[in-house]
Amino acid sequence: MSNHMEEHGNGLYNIRNVFLGMLIGGLAGAAAMILLAPQSGKQTRDQIRLKGIQLRDQVTDTMQNTLAQVRSETQTVKDSVREKAGELKHLGQDQLVKQLDRASAAVKAA
Repeated sequence: MSNHMEEHGNGLYNIRNVFLGMLIGGLAGAAAMILLAPQSGKQTRDQIRLKGIQLRDQVTDTMQNTLAQVRSETQTVKDSVREKAGELKHLGQDQLVKQLDRASAAVKAA
């Protein structure tokens, strides 16, 4: 169970790193574009605006995909916990019945 939880933790850590890398890369690209732009200021501003919109859309898509993945993984963990709880409940009930049978047999023997 701890391995399963570690896998989910590592997955979220990797997703966060990808998102952070995209953000830093986008900012570095924007800075390079401004410094190396061979065009007029208006054209550069229009291009920056367009790139900003594209970056925003990419980040939005990434966040939506990440949230969908987190929801899916959360549901998987929740289902696994419910299954294990059901198994433990059944095992506990079986043990209770065995103990009651032993106690009943002891009472009858006495």
